[in-house]
Amino acid sequence: MRRVSRLAATVAVSAVIALTASACGESSTESNNEESSGEGRVGIAFDVGGRNDHSFNEAAARGGDRAEEELGVSVEYQTARNGETDADRVQRLTSLAEAGYNPVIGVGYLYGNAITEVAAEYPDTTFGVVDSVPEGDNTYGMTFAEHEGSYLAGVAAALTTESNIVGFIGGVQNPLIGKFQAGFEQGVRETNPDIEIEVNYLYRDDDRGFSDPARAAEQADGMLSRGADVIYTAAGSSGQGSIEQIAGVEGAWGIGVDSDQYQQPGLAEYQDSILTSVVKGVDVAVYDLIESVEEGEPLTGHHEYTLAEDGVALATSGGFIDDLAPELEEATRRIVDGEVTVNDTPNP
Repeated sequence: MRRVSRLAATVAVSAVIALTASACGESSTESNNEESSGEGRVGIAFDVGGRNDHSFNEAAARGGDRAEEELGVSVEYQTARNGETDADRVQRLTSLAEAGYNPVIGVGYLYGNAITEVAAEYPDTTFGVVDSVPEGDNTYGMTFAEHEGSYLAGVAAALTTESNIVGFIGGVQNPLIGKFQAGFEQGVRETNPDIEIEVNYLYRDDDRGFSDPARAAEQADGMLSRGADVIYTAAGSSGQGSIEQIAGVEGAWGIGVDSDQYQQPGLAEYQDSILTSVVKGVDVAVYDLIESVEEGEPLTGHHEYTLAEDGVALATSGGFIDDLAPELEEATRRIVDGEVTVNDTPNP
């Protein structure tokens, strides 16, 4: 497996802590490609919520955009519907592979099984999936240490709250989102064990949790009414609803996820209420895979993008956590040096 080469130099361009030694409509096509050749054509299949989710899919799109600009490839973007089956995802991925796109990338763990199935049918195409580890010699699994980045968010929340009540909202109650919860809770508790942490999930097992901002707004409203003044939402485009609700309460802060949500144009009117964001280098992972295929040395196997290599980071846009830098840098050092092991599953 070719080793990732440029991660630390390219993640989270201008607004993350150096972290010395980041879930988620109608099926649609958002193509930038009008050519018919099989050369330099990339297929990216988004999770629900689409490109403009201000979060997870948007991060993947930045990787595709960068590849278009720097590598001269063209990218075909397609978006999942709510409630899709593996068969639906197989069909989408198959159509991209059949059309000659290479690599074909599924954005989100829901594509894991489908990537494994389709990759076996197209051994000359490289397939990638974000947040899952597919099987096959021509597949590349891109996962992230979300729990490590979320630990830092927990430290920031604990040092910011004035009510000593903070909240976590997850989109879907599954192992992936559990990593965000686990790291956040540990960061809060190891900073100040007297802080109360309220945890709610939008759905137990329904991918609408990543595209239901109204439900997230309701959950955030409830937490705010019970005294929470810092709320971390890991729920893809649903997080917009949470942030909107938080912005209506003086002194309350939201923590964004996956992308630097302070920098998202669609959230600009709420940016003064976005304390920070846990940024995942999805854009970097996507670019790495496209570049490797273009260079004729496709990445395969599995790579976890960790805090130690800036695969996850804490955004500093807005300057709201600048005064917390010493504590955050020390927490980062302890994780990177192995003095702190961050849980990736929530405590019972």
